[in-house]
Amino acid sequence: MWPHRSPGRSWRTSFVLIFIVQLIFIPLLATGRRARNVETVKSVEEFNNEALMPRFAEPIQNVTVTIGRDALLACVVDNLRNYKALRVLWQVAWVRVDTQTILSIHHNVITQNPRISLSYNDHRSWYLHIKNVQEADRGWYMCQVNTDPMRSRKGYLQVVVPPSIVDKETSTDLVVRETVNVTLTCKAVGYPEPYVMWRREDGDDIFYNGENVPVNVVDGEVLHITKVSRLHMGAYLCIASNGVPPSISKRVELRVQFPPMLSIPNQLEGAYIGQDVSLECHTEAYPTSINYWTTESGDMIVSDKYEAVSVDNGYNKYMMLKIRSVSSTDFGSYQCVAKNSLGETDGLIKLDEIPAPSTTTTSTVITTTTNVKKKGRLNNKQWRDRPSDNLVPQGDHGTSEWRETAGDDDDGYTLPSLGPPRDGGDSLMRKSSIFDVMLVICLAITLQPR
Repeated sequence: MWPHRSPGRSWRTSFVLIFIVQLIFIPLLATGRRARNVETVKSVEEFNNEALMPRFAEPIQNVTVTIGRDALLACVVDNLRNYKALRVLWQVAWVRVDTQTILSIHHNVITQNPRISLSYNDHRSWYLHIKNVQEADRGWYMCQVNTDPMRSRKGYLQVVVPPSIVDKETSTDLVVRETVNVTLTCKAVGYPEPYVMWRREDGDDIFYNGENVPVNVVDGEVLHITKVSRLHMGAYLCIASNGVPPSISKRVELRVQFPPMLSIPNQLEGAYIGQDVSLECHTEAYPTSINYWTTESGDMIVSDKYEAVSVDNGYNKYMMLKIRSVSSTDFGSYQCVAKNSLGETDGLIKLDEIPAPSTTTTSTVITTTTNVKKKGRLNNKQWRDRPSDNLVPQGDHGTSEWRETAGDDDDGYTLPSLGPPRDGGDSLMRKSSIFDVMLVICLAITLQPR
């Protein structure tokens, strides 16, 4: 059983306990309130301080520059002048990230590299200058401010290099025999890595790797030609480019040796005496051949009567022999000859005589036929030509008359036709006929008996 307690004593004990609790906990509560108030004031101060802290106004732009030129990296920082309010000295520094090299601190250049310098504008813009940029300068650069913790921004410097050809690893001019295999190599360097291609200088297509399909451009550093022929002879260009100007090229000359070959357009020519004639011959050879003409007996032609013409076009050569005013002794055979260090060849052309063209002229002869009609017997009547005033003109024809010989009867004659009737002639004929009729009438009246 619990012990019996009086009511008065129990009340006094409760009052003492309450008093002790107040003495202990009320100061603690007051201390907690003050702590919270201090933290609030501190947060406000920190917020006000952050607005005054340095901050980067913009990111550092990455820069791409060609080797040998100058580069500029810019860092823009605000609030660097608020150090008086916060009683802190803030400074800007440039650092090479990959090597952890300090390049500059505030107004001072730390690095010993003479190509690096510093400039600034109103304590806000800070510029890092790098002159005559080299490939070793490629990498990350940091702009930092000595806050706690440190604040920084990074920018990348890209250094590009135009292509160049490595001569020691690139093919030079080649002279090879026909049917061998040929490999042309071109080594190029640069940044970014260059793209290399091959093409012919004259623009012709290329047959390579034994393929029958020609191409205009071959990609890659190596050009392989199987069983090279005279068709592959020429200049080839190795061209390297990587988007950084200028592109570069190297010229490689490929020469293919082979013995002479010839072709003759016309092996039989014809000419007549006195005519000029030309004989033609085409040859191919490399090295270049010595070409000349010989007669049928093998003698070299050097006479002034003959003109020898030779025109070179690469490994092709055109030969022509012109013979002036051909004579009978010029007919026969002629040889065109080609020689080089690998061999020789010749071809025969025969010159035959042909008839000279005709030079006769054609003339036109106009003849006039006179038809004579006679009624009865002709007896001794005949036509005679004489220049008489009694003749009757008949247009453009000559004039004629007829005369009776003594003792002939007056038989009826019809006047001869001297050609096509004309207006003037018909008029005279009509007048003559009327006169004859009148004469007959007069004779009849005279002889009539009275």
